[in-house]
Amino acid sequence: MQFLHSSDWQIGMKAESVGRTAERVREERLEAAKRVVQAARDNGAEMVFLSGDVFEDNAVDRLLVRKVGEILRAFPGPVYIIPGNHDPLVPGSVWEHSVWKDAANITVLSKSEPVELDQCILFPCPLHEKYSTKNPTAWIDAKNVTKPAIGLAHGNVEGIPNGEPDYPIPRDAANRLGLDYLALGHWHSFARYDTGDGVCRMAYAGTHETTKFGERDSGNVVVVEIAHHGTPPKLTPVKTGRLDWRTVERTVDQPQSLEAVIEELGRLDPPDATLVRVIIGGVLFPEDRHALVRIEELLASRFLFGSLDTSALIPAPDGEGWIESLASGSFREAAVKLRSQAAQSANPAERAVATHALLQLFELYERSRA
Repeated sequence: MQFLHSSDWQIGMKAESVGRTAERVREERLEAAKRVVQAARDNGAEMVFLSGDVFEDNAVDRLLVRKVGEILRAFPGPVYIIPGNHDPLVPGSVWEHSVWKDAANITVLSKSEPVELDQCILFPCPLHEKYSTKNPTAWIDAKNVTKPAIGLAHGNVEGIPNGEPDYPIPRDAANRLGLDYLALGHWHSFARYDTGDGVCRMAYAGTHETTKFGERDSGNVVVVEIAHHGTPPKLTPVKTGRLDWRTVERTVDQPQSLEAVIEELGRLDPPDATLVRVIIGGVLFPEDRHALVRIEELLASRFLFGSLDTSALIPAPDGEGWIESLASGSFREAAVKLRSQAAQSANPAERAVATHALLQLFELYERSRA
């Protein structure tokens, strides 16, 4: 049998961190859902499994629910879904929408009990509340089945760094429970959990479209092939995400160091689908002020979204260009105070504000002379 595993679509997410670009980010999540269906077709998947958090929450616009249902309805085979912790099965949830009854190929699995299909036996673990310290897979016993045994679960595999304590799932759950494959949801990056002999029987597919900066390997689905019960699954990640979330983080300590950042930004492609976060720390020399402005302009004009974080950047304390280029008077006096505060304050937030104010002061000074 061959199927497609996906999860964590988070349809309806606000994406407020990217400002006016949020609407495009939300639209791409729906377009990526269409690419999931196409990936299932292209790779010969007989069915699609969604392991929770299809929606951001149960309060999303019901038109979005209808749209997702219609997208999944276009797949020629069956689609099986479990509710996750973002969209748990509670009164008034998205799963009460009529689209799930209208689409004959879609089944929302609402009970933790085996479901026997022609090709396999499903062991779904739907969630009924947002938080729980219970292992959602604890009820599964697939040791005596004769067909491929597939589990669908949503939670935290034990041992994940900074993982939340809710819905814990043992790292050896698939082997312990007798499953041929445990399709996981909750974490947004693709992650395999191989046994000592190199066989992978459980994995996070990750979100189908990256949701934010810092996600390691997101924007994928997984095509899984199982010859028969007991044989190792073959996992093939397939890219479905289109947006590219890039973080460029640099520490500068020499004059003209920012030129390398400008060159790197110029190489990023495609700019119309790229969101860029630039983080610069270290020491800013007076002659690099204009390079910093160029970086800001590139981020604002070239990319779908751009942000610049200079909170860890301070003016070079021995860079006399901060003072010498200013005429005597209020501008120079203010610059002396700001440079001192930016270099000597023990409070990082104060240093950041002082650095930003110093740069703005030079901009105002140059404008006054134009």
